Amino acid sequence: MFRGYKAAPVALSGVLALAAAIVQAVWLPTPAENLGAYLTLWIGAALLSLVATGVAMVLHCKYAASALTRTTALLAVGQFAPSIVAGGLLAFVLWHNAPETLWMLPGLWAILFGLGVFASYRLLPRATFWVGVHYLVTGAFALAWAKGDWAFSPWAMAIPFGVGQLLAAAILYWTLERRYEQKQEGAP
Repeated sequence: MFRGYKAAPVALSGVLALAAAIVQAVWLPTPAENLGAYLTLWIGAALLSLVATGVAMVLHCKYAASALTRTTALLAVGQFAPSIVAGGLLAFVLWHNAPETLWMLPGLWAILFGLGVFASYRLLPRATFWVGVHYLVTGAFALAWAKGDWAFSPWAMAIPFGVGQLLAAAILYWTLERRYEQKQEGAP
């Protein structure tokens, strides 16, 4: 079981997604007319989330008692990273070659993220399976719903990523961190 993903940075990621949706709704009401700002906002939120999670993982590895912690962390990152790289490449290719299809990014990113969750699921608590399901289902709904007048809706990103990351944080806390805290309190 990999214990390097911590609830706090994962929850922060969910809050960042919800905050980015609010920022988009207020300051970028017509994102289809300013795709650069739209991508900057959402890629920026994703990068901040990655940095927060990465710092937490590095600190976890640095202070962990087990020598296997670093190996397990590298395995977890290696299983999840291809979905992140694929999402970045997809955004780059669509931006440069088919900008008229960028409305699909929220759904495609959510589906890729869900696949990343499934890829690293064996190292995480069993309930993480439902986080992967959440991303796949909300990604499919975003592809079906967030087009036409609803293209680039802030909710097409906020629901998959905001809710998904908060769900993941709750699972991490409830299944790993809370139990560890309880064991520490019961220790002599």
